[in-house]
Amino acid sequence: MASIAMAASLRTFLRPHRCRLLLRQSRSLSASAAPAGAAAASTVIRRSVVEVLRERGLVEATTSESLGSASASPRELKAYCGFDPTAESLHLGNLLGLVVLSWFRRCGHNAVALVGGATGRVGDPSGKSAERPELDLAAVETNSNAIKSLIGQILDRAPEPSQHSQSGKNLNLEQNEQALVNSGEKMGSFQILDNYDWWKDITLLDFLKEVGRFARVGTMIAKESVKKRLMSEDGMSYTEFTYQLLQGYDFLYMFRNMGVNVQIGGSDQWGNITAGTELIRKILQVEGAHGLTFPLLLKSDGMKFGKTEDGAIWLSPKMLSPYKFYQYFFSVPDIDVIRFMKILTFMSLDEIQELEESMKKPGYVPNTIQRRLAEEVTRFVHGEEGLEEALKATEALRPGAQTQLDSQTIEGIADDVPSCFLPYGQVLKSPLVDLAVSTGLLASKSAVRRLIKQGGLYLNNIRIDSEDKLVEEGDVVDGKVLLLSAGKKNKMVVRIS
Repeated sequence: MASIAMAASLRTFLRPHRCRLLLRQSRSLSASAAPAGAAAASTVIRRSVVEVLRERGLVEATTSESLGSASASPRELKAYCGFDPTAESLHLGNLLGLVVLSWFRRCGHNAVALVGGATGRVGDPSGKSAERPELDLAAVETNSNAIKSLIGQILDRAPEPSQHSQSGKNLNLEQNEQALVNSGEKMGSFQILDNYDWWKDITLLDFLKEVGRFARVGTMIAKESVKKRLMSEDGMSYTEFTYQLLQGYDFLYMFRNMGVNVQIGGSDQWGNITAGTELIRKILQVEGAHGLTFPLLLKSDGMKFGKTEDGAIWLSPKMLSPYKFYQYFFSVPDIDVIRFMKILTFMSLDEIQELEESMKKPGYVPNTIQRRLAEEVTRFVHGEEGLEEALKATEALRPGAQTQLDSQTIEGIADDVPSCFLPYGQVLKSPLVDLAVSTGLLASKSAVRRLIKQGGLYLNNIRIDSEDKLVEEGDVVDGKVLLLSAGKKNKMVVRIS
């Protein structure tokens, strides 16, 4: 009787909860008969999404080899990646999760982006040396809504399977995707969920009874993220210690109620991912739940890619302009650019190899590959409009450029470069040497004069050749702003008040 009661309790606890779903489908599947070319396409050997990801350097580990065979057939998998709302925007480190979800879709599988409206109130200890600052409920809700909107926009821009260069060495991938196109299956769908939708109905006693009793403390402590924190000076709170069970239950809930059978995440998420697969196996007593991790986004020197002196590289244009985002990728060192192109873009590997070979040829123009990388990633994150804005600003703000500057273009980068306010009377007829010092562009008048002699000082992109140059009325763009440049990178926007 006790076992019957326990089973009944478990069924009640795992009942489907009402969820608010934001469902987007790239295109509904045709219910009509397959086109004539489908028969030929069916003979093509499909490559699994795991193979595709592995050859691009996007697989760190998988929980079982069976994931590879399961992923060879479209619609067999439904993969999810979690994003906690710790800020109003995702950052560059989160972009890999969106890229990998998009590859699942491009190979015909469905994807789920899970926003942690519940788990974000706790904070994931993985990869952290100290406990995250607690967010109030209003901040969590505001961040969650902003992130849902951002994720929807980015995932909606994932290119269709046939939208990349066609070439011989990538033939297997071409055939795999062409088979999808011919069969009418095309892109998989994606959903955006919020785990608060089911956590809000769960009590602590229910959770301890139905989930906690299946968790072994020894196994939880053995997780790498826990061991590192326990050895630290501050240790680890019970709240953080239980995070792996919360994330594990998310996987269990979606596996049981929504058919989600793959969880993906960065390599630092391995402990949380395996917590989910273990719970599914123990509680539901079934197999078929998989985990896949991808490497963290690191530069060749081992430092995190996406961290700067100014902070994180945000994906939302409200927190970082498309121009600044584009410039960050344009500045990637040669040693990293090809690897980032493989993992962050949807370009074919053949085309990437051709670009890599072009770097070694005489006459290669520096930063040509970086420009392509910046264009591809900016287009995915900010769309065509964002890319056009970035390209326009990049060209217009290039010292010596012939593009006519306007105040709107200059104001568009004012948040991304140093700026200051000065009264109109203090600017007009002012010696440019004095202005360059008073605005903080350069430290001294002698440094300004030296730069003028070297041909490196620009006013509104026009090189200044005379130390006696005064600011005239016509130099003030639209009567509002000036742009001072010391070389190619150091700029100062002077707003006229």
